[in-house]
Parts: sequence; structure tokens; C-alpha cells
Amino acid sequence: MLRSFVIGLFVFASGAACAQSEDDTRWAIVIHGGAGVIERGDMDAETEAAYRDALDAALSRGAGILSEGGSALDAVEHVIRGLEDDPKFNAGRGAVFTAAGRNELDSSIMRGSDRQAGAAAGVTTVRHPISLARAVMEESPHVMLAGEGAETFAADQALELVEPAYFFTERRWASMARAVEAQGLPVPPRPEGAPEPEPIREGALDLMEREHAFGTVGVVAIDQSGEIVAGTSTGGTTAKQWGRIGDSPIIGAGTYANQACGLSATGTGEFFIRLNIAARICTAIERAEADGEADAQAIADRVIQDELAAMGGDGGIVMLHRDRPVWSFNTPGMYRAALVAGGEPVVAIYGDEE
Repeated sequence: MLRSFVIGLFVFASGAACAQSEDDTRWAIVIHGGAGVIERGDMDAETEAAYRDALDAALSRGAGILSEGGSALDAVEHVIRGLEDDPKFNAGRGAVFTAAGRNELDSSIMRGSDRQAGAAAGVTTVRHPISLARAVMEESPHVMLAGEGAETFAADQALELVEPAYFFTERRWASMARAVEAQGLPVPPRPEGAPEPEPIREGALDLMEREHAFGTVGVVAIDQSGEIVAGTSTGGTTAKQWGRIGDSPIIGAGTYANQACGLSATGTGEFFIRLNIAARICTAIERAEADGEADAQAIADRVIQDELAAMGGDGGIVMLHRDRPVWSFNTPGMYRAALVAGGEPVVAIYGDEE
């Protein structure tokens, strides 16, 4: 049943919504804001409108850069920075808490033309982890930095650092507290500098935990030069322990780009790592192109709907095949949006939206 949601909803990629004339300068952007049990009737109209507006605003930020001839790298970083500052999403401010009561943030970015990449994992004071990932790619000889060393590097690069309490949101704290109590663990002390407690509606908390079971933000863009860049940023999973790191900062698992494809994933990170989801899909597309038979949607569906689901993994991906947006997910919903030069923005939440 979930498979029919995904296949049915994506007709827009070749339809009027993303149509463009041959005279238009070609660029495109696709965004996700997490996947999970997001179903009609569970979200009030005000909340739904807020998410749709946030996705539409993110498209506009990216389009403003790409339409003026800016780079895909700048567009991806700039759009994700905005999502990291939006407490509705599980990245940056608004990230989930670990069982120890910390926000541990992960991010990655990759450029398709030369497969250069950068990533950061487990940082706690970097306001924009995606900017740190880009700095790792451009200013270090490495691909991934983690923890204290990553934060030292961020300071050396003059990136903005904040107190850990900057990332605090009451609803994420309440969600973590409920999760650790369910596991029989003690609720950690409230972080130093956090605001005074405020009430959280239980219904809203239930929805948040379902819709953001696999919360992550990701952006893929192609600029007017044909450069494809993919980036991902996340706070990970609620009440994670022992320094757990998921797929988001792992190149090939949660983020990947080559000359044919760029992809960002959101889902059960352990499964995305085991299947090497991002590289698996993009590499298959690149090979299919060489054979003249590149059906990107079918390739993505096969991996997400069949292989990932067969292993018990949930989640989805957004990607660009050249300048064609594609997405696939095996959850009831995923926050997602796309815009192609000359077309109209497409913003969707539920699985049955086309």
C-alpha cells in the first residue's frame, strides 16, 4: 500500500508543475524535512500550514541563489542553514535530545563533479553543522570530523559557536524525557541555560514523536553550470545513547552525489548505513545512464520500497537525477518540496499527495 503512495504521487516530476521551456536556464532544487507516521487528521490546520510555509520558504531561498547563477554548493548550505534555525525540524535549533540530555548534531555535504565531501558528527556548540561540513570539505584534508576535534576545527574556521542551550526546545526535551522513562532510565538534569519549563500538549507531543521518528533535513540542488550538490543535517534519534551516529553524516549512506545524481536520505539510520542507500541509488542511476536505460524513479523505488522495507527499515530519500526531482519513501508521509526553473513549487506532506 505504501508503495502505491510513492509511485502515484511522483507524476509531477514529468508533469506541468515542473515543466519548463527550452529557453529557461536549467536549475533545480529538492528538499526534505523528515519522514514518519504523518497522516491526515493528525495535524491541525495551523501546524500543517506552518510546515508548508517553511518548506516553501526554503525553496525560495534556494531558488534565489540558483536563478541568479549562484552555485549549488551555496544553495544547499544556505537552505539547510535556514532549516537548522527552524525549531520545527530536527536539525540545529530544535534537534532531539540524547538520553543524557544533550543535542548532538550531525551533517554532511557532497559535490558531484569531483566527489569531494565533508561531514561532522556529534557536535554540540556549532550553530550551523552544515557549514562545518562544508569547511571540512574545503579547508581540511579529511572527510569527517567528530566531537571535540570537530568543534576545535569549527573555532579555527571562525564558524559561529553557541552555548548548548541555544538548541533547546521544550517539546524535544519532553519527548526525550518520556522516551527515557519508557526505557526505565533516569531523566537527566535540565540543561544549564535552558528556559523555564512550559506546558506541552500531549497530543502535539504524540504527533511530533511519530512524524519525526526519522527527522532529518536534506537538500539537493543543481546549478546552471550542471553541478549537483547534496547535503543533510540532523539531530539524530530521540534518547540515543553511547554516542550513536546515524547515516546522515556518512557519505554514501545518508548523502551522496555524482555527475548524474545527488541524494539526501532520512530514515532508520542503521539500515541506511547497512544498505549504503545514497550511493547505492546514485551509482545504479549512473550505470543505467551508461546503458541508456536510466529510470531514476524505478531505481529509487526498488531500493526504498523493496530492499529497505525487506530489511525492516523505514524512511525515504529525495534526489535529483540531473535536473529532475525524484523522491521515494515507505512511511505514510514525508515533508518534501521541489522546484525546477520555469516551474511552480511543489510542496507535500502526506503520502497520497501528487
